[in-house]
Amino acid sequence: MRATMDSQPTPGRASDDYAMVGLNWAVVLDGATALKPADNGCIHGVPWVVRRIAGHLAQALTLAPQVRLDEALAEAIERTCSAHRNTCDLSNPDSPSSTVTILRRRTDELDYLVLGDSPLLLRRDGRVEAILDERMANLTDYSYDAVIAVQNTPDGYYVANTMPEAAFQSVLGTVSADAVDSAALLSDGASRLVDVFGDLSWEQLFSVLVEEGPADLIARTRQAERAGAEASDGRTRKHHDDATAVLVSFDEG
Repeated sequence: MRATMDSQPTPGRASDDYAMVGLNWAVVLDGATALKPADNGCIHGVPWVVRRIAGHLAQALTLAPQVRLDEALAEAIERTCSAHRNTCDLSNPDSPSSTVTILRRRTDELDYLVLGDSPLLLRRDGRVEAILDERMANLTDYSYDAVIAVQNTPDGYYVANTMPEAAFQSVLGTVSADAVDSAALLSDGASRLVDVFGDLSWEQLFSVLVEEGPADLIARTRQAERAGAEASDGRTRKHHDDATAVLVSFDEG
């Protein structure tokens, strides 16, 4: 397993994204931008939470290579909660949160987990397949209060923040490793040319990653943002977003 990656923050801001790669796994996390940071009950901020979930995940994936991915994520969320339970109000529904996307190779199989709107792309048998958690995209009311009200509920969507049980609502799967030659993990800031602007298909985006690399994909995205590209679904979107892309390829055998 080999990987190349790039991660760039929203211009002028610190990034809420995080990516990491082990010998047989890769992870991308995308922290939710704090809309009301003074009222979210946490003194640490989004990057602090994202990096702790990432660190605990890395430990689990390294020390327990057969662990179920949702169990590893649930433990990472619980350990992160324990690290600031005495200083922060974890009952606040606006507590810092993150999406999580994981890909792991176990000999002849690939396991994946997607929680939130950070896509996973698998190229197998010559076709690009998008593994998506589309629950947030299916919301009809994107106002702050409406989104918070359905966070981590069956009527809404799930993210990693203060409820370890959310991990068990992830999109999970296992596929044969023999059929997959490469894969991509993306924060939603790196998938915008497809799912926001509609400029590329998933196959075309994957080709950019393979032929030009993650940095060029993000550069193209920034160019579209600067050019004033509009969301293809008519929704109001952030002008820029943190963007992270990890391209993974697998040796035969």
